[in-house]
This record gives sequence, structure tokens and C-alpha cells, in this order.
Amino acid sequence: MPKLKVPDAAHGPLIEVGMMTYPDCQMGMVHGITDLFDVAGRFAVDHGRRPLRVSHWHLQEGGGFARWYDSHPDEAAGNSPAVLIAPGSLHKLLEPGEVEPYARWLLNRHAQGTVLASNCGGAFALAATGLLAGRPATTHWFFAEEFRSRFPDVRMEADRMVVDDGDIVTAGGLMAWTDLGLRIVERLLGPTVMMETARFLLIDPSGREQKHYASFAPRLTHGDEAILKVQHWLQAKGVGPVAVPEMAREAGMEERTFQRRFKAATGMTPVEYVQHLRVGKARELLEFTKRTVDQIAWSVGYEDAAAFRKLFHRLIGLSPNEYRQRFSTPRSLAEVA
Repeated sequence: MPKLKVPDAAHGPLIEVGMMTYPDCQMGMVHGITDLFDVAGRFAVDHGRRPLRVSHWHLQEGGGFARWYDSHPDEAAGNSPAVLIAPGSLHKLLEPGEVEPYARWLLNRHAQGTVLASNCGGAFALAATGLLAGRPATTHWFFAEEFRSRFPDVRMEADRMVVDDGDIVTAGGLMAWTDLGLRIVERLLGPTVMMETARFLLIDPSGREQKHYASFAPRLTHGDEAILKVQHWLQAKGVGPVAVPEMAREAGMEERTFQRRFKAATGMTPVEYVQHLRVGKARELLEFTKRTVDQIAWSVGYEDAAAFRKLFHRLIGLSPNEYRQRFSTPRSLAEVA
């Protein structure tokens, strides 16, 4: 690593990236992305550029926010971060009343020209500002339904790892801070420094997607008992052949009524729902068995393996073979019992 030393020829304040911390926020992310920016700064210096100033901010007892960590404490205290990042939490989401002072501060900083960013559940703080209304955003796939419920006017794109919408950047699951950090480095220090940072930290800089990792979590708390009965029936039935008329009979409804109510309750058509169930089972078989893709396609209800491959890639973002290469476990090297 190059020795960190700010070039003497540079003038003006360092570009600052701030982290908004709060009780129970994910400090692993805060410290990890701080190290990532430190590494990037060292490569920037190696190219004759200035490093990034990294700061951590907290809400003071008397109100207002202040730095409690500063990578360059000799820099002017009155300067404002160019980017402010709201981290997620391993324990809980910021509740509507709790988030208010943080949202007000983020809104104020944004009005002063600061780019706002978030990782994981930090997107809830950004959405609470109202700035995401009508705009795309992402968060951890596990929180996507809760996010849509709280902020229906935001275009939640939970499949995406990072949504860079100019003045607002959101990143997905817990470890998506690596993708977020690289995106910010690329914007502030350029692609060369970003690639060097990624190589040093052994991070794949290519575009990843959360749908590679997210498991299917069907919506079950919608309150429609007839539809819930069908969902439980489908789960118990497994991934064998099933048609919409059969599902409608199980629900005791006329087919068109069933399709309308099923979509309203689950957010998916019956066909889409069954596709997700089948692909979920296929992922399990790819991870834990040595069956061929054709065998797996047949076992989850698809006679046409080519159609299965196309569907799998559309839902997961990887081909079945790519998924197996990335996620298969050592146990899958053994023959299926």
C-alpha cells in the first residue's frame, strides 16, 4: 500500500464522506466502509490526488449533529460532507418517530448540496425525508415488503444491489456496503482508483444483484383466508404440476375472481407465484445435489429444460450452471442419496 500523505500541491478542503450513526446501527458497516475509503485514499495519493476525509456523525443530547470520528481532524470543522451515508442495523429498523431528527438533518444537508446514500435498512431514513417519492431505491430484500408498506410512493427495486439516482444512492443487503463504497469511490476518485481498491480488497466490482441471493419469501399476512389456504396447499403439494383452475377450485372461487384476489393478496399472479416456488426448489437442488440441470428442471415441474433455464435466469439473474458454480456447497460433491 502507498504511504498516506496529502500532496502538498493540492489546495482547498478534502472531499468528505460522512456516516450518520445512531443507536444499534450496523457498526461493522461503518468501520468497514471507513477502511474501504482509507484504502481508496491511499491509491488516490499514489496517483498524485488527495484522499477522502471520512467522518462519523451522531445526534447530540441537546439536538444537532456533530462528528465523533474524523479521519482528518486538522481539516476545518465547519465543512460539510459531500456524501452522507445512512447505515442499516442488525437489530431493528428506525421507527417513524425515532427517525424524525435524522430525516430532518438529511433533508437539510441535501438542500445544501450533499449527496445522500444508504445501505440496507438505512433506506428507511432516506425515505422518511420524502426525497425518494416517485424515485427508485433499494434496500435489503428481507425488508422490501415493509418498505413498500411504509413508503408506497417509492419505486422499490429490491433485486438491485445499488441504485445510483444521482443525488441519492441506495444499496441493498447488509454487505452491499462494499458495492456502495466502490460506487462512491468511482464517483469521487475515478474508475482507476475504484478498480485498484476493489482488487486490493478482493471485491468483485462487476454489477451484482440481490436476486442472486434473495430467497422467495411469500406474502402471508394479507388477511385473505381463502388465498392463504391456497398458498399453504401449494407449499404442502410441492412443486409438481398445478394449473390455475385447480388453484381456483381449492379456493372455492370462480377463476377470474381467484386470479384477481390472488394478485391483490400476494403481489403476484398465480403463475408467477408457482414459478417462484419451483425456482426456489431448483436453487436448493443446484446447491446440494449433483443432478443435471435437465433432471432438476423435470423434478420441479418443467418438461422443457430450455424454458426452465430462461425462467431461472430471469428470476435469479444467473444461469443454473452459474448459480451452481457460485453457491454449491461441499456436500453437493457427494452423490444424492
